[in-house]
Amino acid sequence: MSWTRREFLRAGSLTAVGAGLTFVKSDIFEDNALAARVAPDTKLIFIFQRGGSDGVNTVIPYGDSEYNQANRPTLFIPRTSAIDLGNDFAGLHPRMAPMMEIYNHPALTGTDGPGNLAIIHRVGYAGQSKSHFDSRQYWENGVPGDPSFEEGMIYRQVASTMNPLENNLVAAAMSNSQMVALKGPLPIPTIGDAETFSFSGDPAGSIKFIGQSPSTPQGTDGSGLLGAYGGPHDFGGKPYRDLVYGTGLALANSMNIVQDAVAQGPYVASGGASYPGGAFGDRLEQIAMLLKRTEARVLGVNIGGWDNHTNQGKIYGQHGDLLAQVAQGFGAFYRDLQDQWDKLLIVTMTEFGRTSKENGSRGTDHGHACVMFVAGGRVRGGVYNCDASTWADGDMFSVKGRYVERKTDYRAVFGEIFTRHFGDSEDMIETVIPGYAQAALDHPGDFERLNFIRQA
Repeated sequence: MSWTRREFLRAGSLTAVGAGLTFVKSDIFEDNALAARVAPDTKLIFIFQRGGSDGVNTVIPYGDSEYNQANRPTLFIPRTSAIDLGNDFAGLHPRMAPMMEIYNHPALTGTDGPGNLAIIHRVGYAGQSKSHFDSRQYWENGVPGDPSFEEGMIYRQVASTMNPLENNLVAAAMSNSQMVALKGPLPIPTIGDAETFSFSGDPAGSIKFIGQSPSTPQGTDGSGLLGAYGGPHDFGGKPYRDLVYGTGLALANSMNIVQDAVAQGPYVASGGASYPGGAFGDRLEQIAMLLKRTEARVLGVNIGGWDNHTNQGKIYGQHGDLLAQVAQGFGAFYRDLQDQWDKLLIVTMTEFGRTSKENGSRGTDHGHACVMFVAGGRVRGGVYNCDASTWADGDMFSVKGRYVERKTDYRAVFGEIFTRHFGDSEDMIETVIPGYAQAALDHPGDFERLNFIRQA
């Protein structure tokens, strides 16, 4: 019995889009613009805290007299309860203690440790939107002001420097839905669960459906989906045929890669690492497994629930519980991925911070600047933008008497990640983050490099 590609896709109830893969015209693909050849083992994990995390409740500016019980009657955390970060100004939320194994260093805390955690306060962008949808788009697409732009900033880094058509699992979103940060013309898979990332049905049926590639390029002896897309190209004169066939192959190959990794057996974390429970922790553990068992280099994951308008809680409430999960995840990665630590970078994102004053529902509302955490073997640990030299008394209410104002544009943070961690040239930044140069001219203070990553 012979099958057409359309029949294969219909039988599997799966399209490239449904698997988190997209294909449209791509100048990057057409030109094969691998402008920046980077180290083949440099890796990135990004965690999106969806809902807007309260930065003031995360990294607490005790040096600002406006942080007090009058402004935060149910959210105020006494200084004696917070974690001392060693700069006599800021304290870390007490539920984030697992972070300290990475942060500790004699120069920072007087305690032995690697000093590989950068805590960056007051991050945002000019014209800050307080809309969840718009601000998430800007953080993910890298172009504030254009909420309809669906191509991701991290996608452009991957597509421009890592060629996902050569390594079909060079990047992935560990999510039930596609992440805009990794969305673009070239195929990047979206994986809800590594163990079930395949076609529906029994494993044997899925293996048969995926099939085998031809023994020669565009040969006729392949089978299944790999045979259909790796075989002779019909309608060769049509535009983008190579892209369409390449996407089909990428879909099947990414499934094979993941299933081969899963087939190696139950994953056992190294170094006594303990990942948090629940779906978020499961995905973090799967990220570690893929980083160890495949050639994946960029993996993203979501954690929701940060939109705490009501009953936010100070230490053991909703916000504290979420902070604890993130901190435990960082601590687990540090222990589990020690053999990759010098090549790895972990970064958090959130669409905005919250109001500095508690609202009437014992929560906080949408605000401006937020906190980012960056960890990795070449990260220069410390607190950035939250010390006596950068934070004046009363800066908690530096925007409209309600919000913390930014000091650093999030694109500057990623600009340093792309240049110092991945090795991009300064010229390449404009490709990965369109409008970067003009934004830096318009707001030069926002784009001063923090130097939180050591030069290679």
